[in-house]
Amino acid sequence: MNEKTEEQSVGQPMPVLLFVKRPGLLVLLALALGWFFDFLFWDQAIGVNFSIFLVLCIAGGCYWLVASGLLPSKKSLFLIPLILFFAFVSFVRREPLTSFLAFTFTILLSGLFASSYLGGRWILYGLLDYFHKSFLLIVDILIQPIQFAFQVRKDQAATALGKSSPLWGLLRGLAIALPIVLCFASLLASADVVFNQKLDNFFEDAEENIKRLILILFCAYFLIGVFLHSASRSADKKLIGEEKPVIKPFLGFTESAVVLSSVSLLFLIFVAVQFQYFFGGETNIGVAGYTYSQYARRGFNELITVAFFSLVMILGLSTLTKRENEFQKRVYSGLSVALVILVMIILTSAYQRIDLGISWHGYSRLRLYPKIFLVWLGLLLITVVVLEVVRREQYFAFAALMASLGFGASLFFFNIDNAIIQRNVYRSWHGKNLNVPHLSSLSEDAIPALANEFLYGKMPTSARQGVGAILACYSYYAVSPHITTHDWRSFNWSSWQAKESLEIVRPYLAGYVIRYNQWPVQVRTPNGDIYECESRITFDEN
Repeated sequence: MNEKTEEQSVGQPMPVLLFVKRPGLLVLLALALGWFFDFLFWDQAIGVNFSIFLVLCIAGGCYWLVASGLLPSKKSLFLIPLILFFAFVSFVRREPLTSFLAFTFTILLSGLFASSYLGGRWILYGLLDYFHKSFLLIVDILIQPIQFAFQVRKDQAATALGKSSPLWGLLRGLAIALPIVLCFASLLASADVVFNQKLDNFFEDAEENIKRLILILFCAYFLIGVFLHSASRSADKKLIGEEKPVIKPFLGFTESAVVLSSVSLLFLIFVAVQFQYFFGGETNIGVAGYTYSQYARRGFNELITVAFFSLVMILGLSTLTKRENEFQKRVYSGLSVALVILVMIILTSAYQRIDLGISWHGYSRLRLYPKIFLVWLGLLLITVVVLEVVRREQYFAFAALMASLGFGASLFFFNIDNAIIQRNVYRSWHGKNLNVPHLSSLSEDAIPALANEFLYGKMPTSARQGVGAILACYSYYAVSPHITTHDWRSFNWSSWQAKESLEIVRPYLAGYVIRYNQWPVQVRTPNGDIYECESRITFDEN
């Protein structure tokens, strides 16, 4: 890229590619990656193919950029381990939210890598920078390949080599020959029945091949746009608000101090009530007319909303408030710290409410998600106030990104469905009810833990029969006849472990009878209990 292209400032129109090094390599590389996309994903489920294709794209894009003399920033390379980690998670877990966040973060981090390849200043991106970079990436994907094609054609036409190159003549010849060949083929097919049948068979196969060719070309077009975006728009010469703020602070210090003080006073009163009733124990709550269970369930969502909007308020006031001397800066920081401390106490209250629900009813996804989320929200609040105190507000967006990635990584390491099985089965050892329909609705991540508990756990007989019923349901869905073309490309570690566990435990399920001629499918245990199979999993043959 020339200097003129790299120095385009924020908000200016899309740069026109005046020069692209090694255009032939770019096209061949994009077509090869498009073919790999077709090979890895056609008639396959999402599995290890996603991670393989992602690695190929990153390696291929970096190879072309480096070959073109565009070396990556060292800071942008820190994104690659994060990308590879979430790509790894995508074929190791089957739990819905863990899988969704793994795919989402992998794609978002890859886009961030493409947008900061040369400059590496992604750590300093603000919220507006993320929106702006995303918009430019989308526009580049749509526009840059077209600009690239016209520019390459223009460059070739300006050289003797370009005039003698047979490529464009070959393409034009094929375009002219195609309608002529189709016309003659139609006439010959009408003249001979056998030829007509052969031609029909050819076009039946050709229909799928044409679809796959279109998919390859679409993928290549997309990747050319991404690679060209990295080459032309990732230098990060200027960030939004770096030279001067987008919104100039206009709110007086007194007004902001009154807002923070008022909200802090309100939170302080609420916290005092929490200490008296909630932290004070079940006796105090009973006096107020609520049972411990009722009080714990009330207002959890509202407390989370309060914490979130407190964070938004702190960030907003920090951007809009004028602090004209050191005294005002210290007072503002002190008020922010006080507010965050009170919000942390409120989050502690919300966390205890979740713990109470878990102690009464056991683990579930809807209890574990917010429990883990609260931890990262609290860490983000603490980080935000620390950044405010040390005058490093430009890292707010980076802190939010790291908290989001931390939440996604925590779901992977916690292994949600496995933890649900272990906790709820453990509760059944102490006389608690085992919710069999709920456990049978979990993903394949839960099956190894279920099999282990069924074979080696010290559960009451009724609970063991319930776990056996869950495994019988999973086993029924695993061996149900279905047609699939899935192979190693759709491999998922969790699904493989689940099938291995079911193979081990299946001989011990002989006494369980599946009633598959009704909906929902039911299973009868050896002691005569009936359970409904709530499984929603689909095992792939790979």
